Amino acid sequence: MKAGVLALQGDVREHLDIIGRGGCAAVPVRNASDLQAIDALILPGGESTTIGSLLERHEMLDPLRKRIESGMPAFGTCAGAILLAREVLGGDVPRPGGMDLVVHRNAYGRQVDSFEEDVDVRGLGTVRGAFIRAPRIEQTGESVDVLAERHGRAVVVREGHLLAATFHPEITGDDRLHRWFLEEICGPAGRA
Repeated sequence: MKAGVLALQGDVREHLDIIGRGGCAAVPVRNASDLQAIDALILPGGESTTIGSLLERHEMLDPLRKRIESGMPAFGTCAGAILLAREVLGGDVPRPGGMDLVVHRNAYGRQVDSFEEDVDVRGLGTVRGAFIRAPRIEQTGESVDVLAERHGRAVVVREGHLLAATFHPEITGDDRLHRWFLEEICGPAGRA
């Protein structure tokens, strides 16, 4: 099984390193052909509008939407969570969607307002998260399982084969959320 990282913009290297350390085949995904060769995908943090526009420019938006609709496991972090949302507040973003979420872009403020904080993830324990121009989940659908909250608002959610975190777990040195995604959502076949 191959786990890909959408490699158009954002923290690509960090995600690839974590997947590789876990013993899985980690590949960058730069075009629709790459997308067809993977079994799971991480959508990294970065600038959601830029990533969405690049998905359109590289003609990857519809193929990615179809892969997600067909059940490919995907994990979105920060901007990646925005890309998986049903509705986005604070500016339209081309995105594949897939999760019954309403997300507010940059809801915690500007870059200078960024912070790190421990987040208690159900079934996993405390995970260190970096909130950098982070989105805020304003609403979750009935099928969305809230795995962690911060001040009463969801920050880690799962809906079937899709996982989203509104922060960056990839830059704090804590790889447990990635491992959990590969083991629990992708299944035993997710391990090399």
